[in-house]
Amino acid sequence: MVRGRRERDMDSFTISGTDKIVKVGDCVLLRPSEDSNSPYVALVDSIWDDNRNNVNVKSAHTIEGKCVVHSFKDYTRLENVGAEDYYCRFEYAAATGAFTPDRVAVYCNCEMPYNPDDLMMQCEECTDWYHPACVGMTTEESKKLELFICVECLTYAAMKKPQATSSASPGPDVKAERKRRERRP
Repeated sequence: MVRGRRERDMDSFTISGTDKIVKVGDCVLLRPSEDSNSPYVALVDSIWDDNRNNVNVKSAHTIEGKCVVHSFKDYTRLENVGAEDYYCRFEYAAATGAFTPDRVAVYCNCEMPYNPDDLMMQCEECTDWYHPACVGMTTEESKKLELFICVECLTYAAMKKPQATSSASPGPDVKAERKRRERRP
């Protein structure tokens, strides 16, 4: 877009209908042209008003709202995460074309990196972390658990156990193991 003579650069503007001030260098949520897509984050490069007193933002179609992009480490330390808080797991160095870090640890059966916004539960035996949905549980069910043992650890424990040779009723250890199994999916 070619700017006319009457346009002037601005340092900031207030989003209509809110008290949110957007400045050059701020991160903002942009509404995509297709309603079915989620908003996306962009950096405000420049702001100006045209000769009809309309505020323009470089590259922005429509500003959805202001947001803050934290480093992953800072994001996980936030006491209260708001709708405007986002995190960036990697930093990109344009000069080298490299990302830092170059890899991250993955967890669960889905082998995804840790997301501080998703609940995970830790296996008491192997200490691996799992999403409730990945082990067939709802979030509500997982919050009610006193302890969690993953399927792999339960299977391993069952294979290690010597088979009972008597038809007597199970002892307290077997009853405790059954009770523990009933708590998992």
